[in-house]
Amino acid sequence: MVSIGKKIPKVGMRFRDSDQAWEFWVEYGGHIGFDVRKRNTIKSRCDGTITSRRFVCSNEGHRRKSQTDHEPKRIRAETRTNCKVRMIVSYDRVAKNFEVTEVDLEHNHLLQLSQTRHLLASQRKISELQAFEIETADDSGIMPKSAHEFACRLVGGQFNLGYTCRDQKNHLRSKRQRELAYGQAGSMLKFFRDKIAENPSFQYHLQLDCEEHIANIFWVDAKMLLDYAHFGDVVTFDTTFGTNKEYRPFGIFLGLNQFRETTIFGAALMFDETCDSFIWLFETFLAAHNGRKPRTIYTDQDTAMGKAIDEVFKESYHGLCTFHIMQNAVKHLTSAKGDDKDEVEEGAEVEDEEKEPHILTDFGVCMYGYEDKAAFEEAFDNMRLKVHKQTWLDSIYKVKEKWAECYMRDVFSLGVRSTQLSESFNNALKNHLKSDFHIIRFLMHFERMVEVKRTKELESEFNARKKIPRIKMSTPMLVEASKVYTPIIFESFQGEYERSMAACCRVLDGNNRFAVAIASLHGDLQFEEERIVIGDPLTKTVSCSCGMFNRTGILCGHGLKVFDLMNIKTLPTHYVLKRWTREARNGSIQDREGRNVIENPKLEAQLRYKDLSHKFHNMAHRAANSPQFCLLLESALDSVAPRIEDLLNAMDEPYKDKENVDPNMQQIDELLRSARLKKKEVPSTKLRRKKTWLDKLLKGRKPCKATVPTKKGTNVCCNWYMIYSNYSFVN
Repeated sequence: MVSIGKKIPKVGMRFRDSDQAWEFWVEYGGHIGFDVRKRNTIKSRCDGTITSRRFVCSNEGHRRKSQTDHEPKRIRAETRTNCKVRMIVSYDRVAKNFEVTEVDLEHNHLLQLSQTRHLLASQRKISELQAFEIETADDSGIMPKSAHEFACRLVGGQFNLGYTCRDQKNHLRSKRQRELAYGQAGSMLKFFRDKIAENPSFQYHLQLDCEEHIANIFWVDAKMLLDYAHFGDVVTFDTTFGTNKEYRPFGIFLGLNQFRETTIFGAALMFDETCDSFIWLFETFLAAHNGRKPRTIYTDQDTAMGKAIDEVFKESYHGLCTFHIMQNAVKHLTSAKGDDKDEVEEGAEVEDEEKEPHILTDFGVCMYGYEDKAAFEEAFDNMRLKVHKQTWLDSIYKVKEKWAECYMRDVFSLGVRSTQLSESFNNALKNHLKSDFHIIRFLMHFERMVEVKRTKELESEFNARKKIPRIKMSTPMLVEASKVYTPIIFESFQGEYERSMAACCRVLDGNNRFAVAIASLHGDLQFEEERIVIGDPLTKTVSCSCGMFNRTGILCGHGLKVFDLMNIKTLPTHYVLKRWTREARNGSIQDREGRNVIENPKLEAQLRYKDLSHKFHNMAHRAANSPQFCLLLESALDSVAPRIEDLLNAMDEPYKDKENVDPNMQQIDELLRSARLKKKEVPSTKLRRKKTWLDKLLKGRKPCKATVPTKKGTNVCCNWYMIYSNYSFVN
């Protein structure tokens, strides 16, 4: 037997099979500098076995003449020279191998230089590992040219790589065609089935219409199940457009983890934004998470979404996004007096514009500034008098319990007052997506953005374990809190502890009732509003009228002051929310099938791959400078590789048998090919952009009037942004 190496073909050489002979001919052609082809194959008529094969030079023969009469626009260069170089192998039935029976090695054309041999078609091949690297670079948003240049540098030059940039682009094109082999719907289902094969805890759910076309799609992976189980008390949900070719609304459920960073609970591609679609989505979301409902959910002011939430999340508090409300306030309140502008003089118009920001200021104060309901009602009534049309104010007043501070004193919100978590994620998602992406490409890029968020969480976990929190006052309570809380939560708690040190307290009538006022730590000495705190030294509990612990899960400075007065120097355990601690992820979680959810079943294999790849890369880097070391390393790999291949084939054999006898494989294949997405009318992108309310508002106005300074020194158009930013999400 001949091992494949740098040898010259000779009559009498033997090969295990015809494939090994072909590999030898390909390698010989690359070594000499000519391209190769398979000329013909002869099979036995009795049993169909291959009896002979002819391998030739690619310049063998002549090109066929064109059968058409017209002259082609582009004439390809001639490459055939009737070269006689060939190698013929015949099957020896006695020895059961292939023997070289005829060889001709005299070329009649120029051979390639050693610097250009890597460009021969027979020498260009993308291995499985290289294909994985190419696809990974593409999924990461790296352009093919940049990825190819990086791969060339990694192996010491383009002649060592084994493929060209055009080969890489062709591979990616073929990959995208394979992704849609079953059509968009079938390929999407196959994508989900592959995810389930990787991790059984992955779930996806489809809603079909009357024609059994896929209307709505929801999916959640194992990490999302774990995150919701630990941090699903406050959820934000929002939808966005322009993320996929089908123009389907993309909805995502988000929340905050123990580091106050964004975490994902589930995602959906919807056909429309009707009440029925939202009801199906919310019910499916709860079913995937074992029926556990959030304590609070925030959405925008969508009527259909609101009705669905009232029906599905009956026990949850539904809050409206204050950012969207303020946007609507700018839209409606700033144009409230615009109807009569034709009847007034120009000077009066400017005077009205100077008053408009005052209306927005009043609305912002009503949203954030009042804790007393009576004071809110009085301020809102006064604001009504400043506008002519009160239609929008009347509609927003009817849902005041969902956005006004005074009606949300006892709502557990973690300091969240808007859907900015969803808005931020959607914007980041669109930065890496195109609206003409098909669904498979969209799903892959969505996974990429999810991994970015999860990588950031791992970095926070690393820093929390590496960096020691800075304790400003070495007290037993702060020392204990620094060990329990995550760093960012400890900073918030330490801030409240500092405030308690600057608090004044007086005892009120009754058992353990105190009035606590905290002095400002910045500027002149001023005291905040007094809060009433009721303490119980036996149960180690405090109840503060500010309600901060009920909203955020962090004890306020008023309560800490009373603890100090009651001589309680450590933080009671019932005031430490597990979701804010370093051990927030402790405990096992089960999916709807009763299985323990494992975030990454392939983690051990990935760690082994990392160790082996580092060893191989280091060994190859060190041995490449010495031919002797290279031969030693190659011989070791050649001896180990067949044994590993045999073991892998032995492991795959039972699965191959199951695939051959599985009667459901053909049925599944037909199901994937027959799946269809419900068709959606996509608006034309060539139409002129419709004018927004802001365009209509600024139409006909001079630029100077749009930026008239108000008495407070800000501009009219940007004043509402400043109003919104002046109020913090966390009290």
